[in-house]
Amino acid sequence: MNRLLFVLTGIFSLFFFASAGMAGAEKLWVSSADAKLKADKTASADTIAELPLGTPLTLLSSDSKWYQVSTASGKKGWIYRGKVSNKPPAKSATAGTSLGSALGQLTGSGIKANQSDTSRSIRGLSPEAEVYAAENGTPEECRKALDSVLKSRTDRNETETFLKQGNIGEYAK
Repeated sequence: MNRLLFVLTGIFSLFFFASAGMAGAEKLWVSSADAKLKADKTASADTIAELPLGTPLTLLSSDSKWYQVSTASGKKGWIYRGKVSNKPPAKSATAGTSLGSALGQLTGSGIKANQSDTSRSIRGLSPEAEVYAAENGTPEECRKALDSVLKSRTDRNETETFLKQGNIGEYAK
C-alpha cells in the first residue's frame, strides 16, 4: 500500500511540474511609447534597445519594480514594470502622451493601478457622475477646469523630466 501511494505521488508530481513547464513563459507587451530595454534594473543602466509600443516580450524573472525580459529577436534585458502590460495595447494608442497615460507611469509613487489602464481614472465623468453633477448643480467653472485637464498633453521630454525630478516610477530611489 505504501509503495502504491509513493508511486502515485511520484506520478502526480511529475504531471504537476510538467504541466507547469508546458504552460509557457508569461507574455507581456510594451505599453509605453518611450520604453527602454536596460542592461540592468536601474534607470541609469545602459540602454540595450528602445522598444516600440506593442512590442511583445517574454517574462524571464522579476525583481521589485523591474522585469527581466526577452524580445522576439533574442535581446535580453530589464524593463521597468510601468512600461509593460499583460495585454497588448489597443490599436488606437498614439505616440502622444496624454495626462492620463503620463499618470500611468507613476506606479512607483504609491499609486496602485494597472500601468496601462490608469487613463481610465482621468477620462472624465461617468454617466452616473454626470447625473449627480446635474442634480447637484456642479459649477460651470469646475466642468471647464476638468475639461481643460483632460485636454492637457505633454511631450516625452516633459514627462521624463517630471519623473526624474520627482523620483517617480523607474527613477524612484
